[in-house]
Amino acid sequence: MSVLLSTSEVRETYEDGLAALRKDFETSGNGSAVVHGRSQLVDEVIGRCYQRLVEQGSVPSNCVAIVALGGYGRSTLFPHSDVDLLFLFKDAKEEASYKDALSRVYLDLWDLKIRASATARTVTECGRFDPENMEFTVSMLDSRFLLGDQELFERVRAKTLPSLLRKSGRTLLARVAESARSRHHKFANTIYHLEPNVKEGPGGLRDYNLACWLALVSQFLQTNTWPDEGSLFEPRLQSELHSAVEFLFSLRAFLHYRNGRDDNLLSWEAQDAAGANGVGIGRHAMQTAQWMRAYFRNARLVAGASIQLLEELPAKKASLTASLSGWRSRRSNGELSVVAGAIVLPKGYATTEYPALLNVFDRMAREDVRLGIDAQRAISQALPILNATEARQSLWPYLRRILTSRHAAAALRAMRDCALLDALIPEFKLIDALVIRDFFHRYTVDEHSFLTIETIHGLRDVTSEWKRRFAEILNEIEKPELLFLSLLLHDIGKGIEGDNHVAASLTSAREVLVRLGLLPEEREAVEFLIQNHLEMSAAMRRDVFEAKVVGAFAERVGTPEMLKMLTLLTFGDISSVNPEAMTEWKAENLWHVYVATSNFLNRHADEERVHGRLDQESAAKFKTLPALLIKDLESFLDGLPQRYLRTYGSEQVLKHLELASRLWQQPVQLVLAPHRNLYELTVVTKDKPFLFATLAGALSAWGMEIVKANAFSNSKGTVIDCFYFKDRFRTLDLNPSEHERLKKDISEVVSGGRSLEHLIRARSGFKGTNRVRVKVETRVTIDDESSAHSTLLEVVAQDRPGLLYRMAEVLAELKCNIEIALIDTEGEMALDVFYLTSSGGKLPQSLQDSVRKALQEKLQHHGQV
Repeated sequence: MSVLLSTSEVRETYEDGLAALRKDFETSGNGSAVVHGRSQLVDEVIGRCYQRLVEQGSVPSNCVAIVALGGYGRSTLFPHSDVDLLFLFKDAKEEASYKDALSRVYLDLWDLKIRASATARTVTECGRFDPENMEFTVSMLDSRFLLGDQELFERVRAKTLPSLLRKSGRTLLARVAESARSRHHKFANTIYHLEPNVKEGPGGLRDYNLACWLALVSQFLQTNTWPDEGSLFEPRLQSELHSAVEFLFSLRAFLHYRNGRDDNLLSWEAQDAAGANGVGIGRHAMQTAQWMRAYFRNARLVAGASIQLLEELPAKKASLTASLSGWRSRRSNGELSVVAGAIVLPKGYATTEYPALLNVFDRMAREDVRLGIDAQRAISQALPILNATEARQSLWPYLRRILTSRHAAAALRAMRDCALLDALIPEFKLIDALVIRDFFHRYTVDEHSFLTIETIHGLRDVTSEWKRRFAEILNEIEKPELLFLSLLLHDIGKGIEGDNHVAASLTSAREVLVRLGLLPEEREAVEFLIQNHLEMSAAMRRDVFEAKVVGAFAERVGTPEMLKMLTLLTFGDISSVNPEAMTEWKAENLWHVYVATSNFLNRHADEERVHGRLDQESAAKFKTLPALLIKDLESFLDGLPQRYLRTYGSEQVLKHLELASRLWQQPVQLVLAPHRNLYELTVVTKDKPFLFATLAGALSAWGMEIVKANAFSNSKGTVIDCFYFKDRFRTLDLNPSEHERLKKDISEVVSGGRSLEHLIRARSGFKGTNRVRVKVETRVTIDDESSAHSTLLEVVAQDRPGLLYRMAEVLAELKCNIEIALIDTEGEMALDVFYLTSSGGKLPQSLQDSVRKALQEKLQHHGQV
């Protein structure tokens, strides 16, 4: 049985010392004093034990160097941190002779309830880098001599360790970086957790240590000498980091005392207690939410420093790809430079001029680059003299580009970290680093909002089938900026006191939308999405196969476009609650709701018609219109389905009205305009046989690929047809003069001045080039029940050039009148729905059979079946 080296006096000294440290901490809150004080107490215990061992003759005084490692080596022992020791021997013979005797020091520490971990190494062993145990080499970077043979220790510090770093330093850096990235990944690469871990989480003390290791080894490799501890970072950053680390020292010491163990989770209860005790802020009591913002401010600084150093290291050994990446990293974009993946502002950059300022974040959103710490600091310092009012009024064009770019979330986070987002959208300040406690959310409110945006942009890269379906919806949205703006603002009301955050978000968002200068219909769309951002989740909990449930939800949503945006908003919102929230099963339910509602909207598109005076909701859209024009508008709208008013905003409707008013001058009114990556052709004219087929055929003759179309007609026989098409051969893109030729051709074939067949022959050089990647089976479905006025024809087929023209031609030949055409494309699948009438009523059964047969024959002839 071992005889203890320590005496009761040693025990009392140690325990009294611990009690005094705790008492001082409760008064001062000084975390540094605690960690340095406990290190000194443990130093003293080890010294007394070792001295006793030597006095007993168990070991000679110079047989070993006892070395403190890791946190203990840095003299930062928290109340319940482990103690890491190294017994450093000259050679294996010395180790074999005295290792067992020295273990009595280690046993005594455990007897004093000091959790110690000791390892024995020879000098030679310390010079070997083991990739599978890099932790030992890293801990040696923080080594501190305690007792014994100091010359032995100095030999390791002066020769052995430098030699190891010269040989394996870059490998060590790569391994440390890889380990840190893996650790960050476990925490979803964000500091903004509702209950953060103040040691292991991003922005925690482990990150500060990481930054020190990376800076130390990097500087050693550059200068071949150990850098001074106080010069690892440039002075200003060193000062800021010192302040942040002091805060974290106090907080971790507080958690250890509170929990009675090495538990570093900042739980909700601990947050309340830390705020009430003013931990890290001079013992001034503070409300929890406000105190948590102080925590995130300090963690943000530590995370920024560590991530910058991490990003400056290659993730893997240099390769051709890495070399190209390095070349790209040094490229310049006129004013801004990117160095090692971070944006650097050149001297004299106009940070006080908001266009230049917002261009920084616009570039961040478009490219996968960070904002350098110096640039972040320069922008933060420039904010007080920024003309915020002018910037807010002109923000939307910049914000729109940022929101719709692939790396929007990173850019928005950087804007938040600079306090620029708060300056431009003051309402956002209320949710900056805001902790709202519930059992589902894992992140702060602002981080959740950024994650929703990141989730939706990330859909473009997904490989799983169940997510890819949502990605296809994203590609079909006409104004994705409205969806992303809704995601940014959907929880903005959570910073306002009250039980209904949806109503509060809506109120705050309205002020933002007016300030951004969105068009009325755009504001209406965003407000709808925010107001209903929980409705689809609620619908998922009901029987989505019940017609009444689907009908009620469809009535609330109104249009397929709004349904698509609400579906994606719901997908992003649920997915960003926590990493496990969006399961495949839940996604499947959401998809069911989307499909059922979409089908309902398509099958009841002509149920409600506009007749007579505008209803209250519709009239509100045109409240600024003079009374005389209101009469013209009501006459124009008469007989159109309500869906027309839901599909187009007030500005578009008035443009259509204007076109209709000019028909007496020119019987075919055409407007051709770019529409995102498509072109939009609007045709207003009087209805006539073969009209829809003629338009589709003319566009096909020009080689245009129609991906979407809407066709409406009012009671006076005025047709409003809108085609959205891809310019597959870039005919219009490369030849602006071709715009007028296209319009002229279409106008002539519609008015009868030229035959469609002649146009098709004249432009027969355009051949279908689509390569089929996914085979789609053709389905022709005729539904005589869903609509009270029309017979529905639904065709699902492989999307091919000219498909719409061939179908419309069949319908025209059979004298079917197209009341409404809902033409859509999902990937390589065409989903087209026609509302057909014949002689003013539904199609008789014989005509339905003829339509089905003729369509199948026509599509089969063209390789569709």
